[in-house]
This record gives sequence, C-alpha cells and structure tokens, in this order.
Amino acid sequence: MIPDDLEPPKPKTLDPVDLDTMSIEALEEYITEREAEIERARAKIASKQSARGHAETFFKS
Repeated sequence: MIPDDLEPPKPKTLDPVDLDTMSIEALEEYITEREAEIERARAKIASKQSARGHAETFFKS
C-alpha cells in the first residue's frame, strides 16, 4: 500500500491574478474574499486539532 493513496489530492494553487487591471474596489473585494477563505481554513485546522486532541486523550486512557 502506498501512503499517498490515503491522502486526498491537494487542491491546485491559485493562479496569480493581474492586479494591475483591477480597480481599488475590486482589489479590496479580492482581499476580503481571500481573508474569508483563510479564516475558513484556520477554522478547519482548529476543528481537526481539537478532534485529534480528543482522540489522543481517548486512546491514552
């Protein structure tokens, strides 16, 4: 068994956006959208860390 088979494929990286063609408002919206996605990822990390902590506690006892 290959361990890589157990992991889902990693998402593709975001392609760079041409910021020169974007207005100030569009740039602000772009930043807001990316910050929201970052927060979503941080929340998922926290959730997974919590679940891991609970599992480790359960299996230690």
